[in-house]
Amino acid sequence: MNHADNASRDELALDRTDLAEDRTLLANERTFGGWLRTALAAVGIGVGFNALFRTMQPVWVPKAIATVFILLGIVVAFMAWRRAVSVAKRLEWHEIEGMPRTRFGVMTSIVGAASAALIAAIWVLR
Repeated sequence: MNHADNASRDELALDRTDLAEDRTLLANERTFGGWLRTALAAVGIGVGFNALFRTMQPVWVPKAIATVFILLGIVVAFMAWRRAVSVAKRLEWHEIEGMPRTRFGVMTSIVGAASAALIAAIWVLR
């Protein structure tokens, strides 16, 4: 093997590594989306529980159970954000343009604020 073959192999190896890093970042985005869907499912369970058992006595019980599920959704969204940003900080894009890290926070903030508003609505509105 000559020097040109070694350089070509090294270049191919670097290209494969760069593409693997891109795939890892895309997988990170998909995973974040999956966890955000899980968070929204927990919020939906809370809202649904409150709607189905609204007439339950005492009235605070369905509200409390719904609140626990909605809070669980907020916690899951926050944990997904922390993990996604942690992974994204360690890697960099090469061939494709990915989602900026700030978008993870924006989406998490929207889910968190909307979920908190739902908790307030459950307790304030009748």
